[in-house]
Amino acid sequence: MSKKICVFCSASGSLNPVYYDAADALGLALAHGGYDLVYGGSRSGMMGRTADGALKGGANVTGVIPDFLVHKEIAHDDIHTLHVTKTMHERQMKMGELADGFVVMPGGMGTLAEFFEVVTWRTLEVFEKPIILVNEGGFWDHLIAMMQKLEDEGFLHKNAGRVFAVVEDVSCVVPLLDTLFGVQETGTKP
Repeated sequence: MSKKICVFCSASGSLNPVYYDAADALGLALAHGGYDLVYGGSRSGMMGRTADGALKGGANVTGVIPDFLVHKEIAHDDIHTLHVTKTMHERQMKMGELADGFVVMPGGMGTLAEFFEVVTWRTLEVFEKPIILVNEGGFWDHLIAMMQKLEDEGFLHKNAGRVFAVVEDVSCVVPLLDTLFGVQETGTKP
């Protein structure tokens, strides 16, 4: 059975095209790496491009979206499964339950909320699922510096490097997931 990777990213339709291309590349890379996708359920922005890339590559795609965003973010109706929740909190809980690991792409407040939720869960040992922050084009440089400051000042229970990994671009995600999940070079998929 394939591992399910939850991707957090923006649903905005007004970003630099480089972010949409990275989202599409990530979805395709996950699929080609033998991973299935769990994400926020939208057809819009980076979310939609990640799902489309994963679908193009043959992955199973599961979306989770709160009912009040079904029309605002335009729920993706071409994916395999769409869970509709009542609240954002239920959405995050459902994605957390479904996923075997998390990849955080550039995004806004929702992406930050999702990142901090899973980092908190991992810090508190609610789970030990891997979390990868994709620092595409240096997007998360300030967040990474802030996390280091939290660690330096004693506000983190664990070393940040043990809670999440940072990669510079989407090409590094699948190789790192393979390493974290112990995928063998013999072609055995997660």
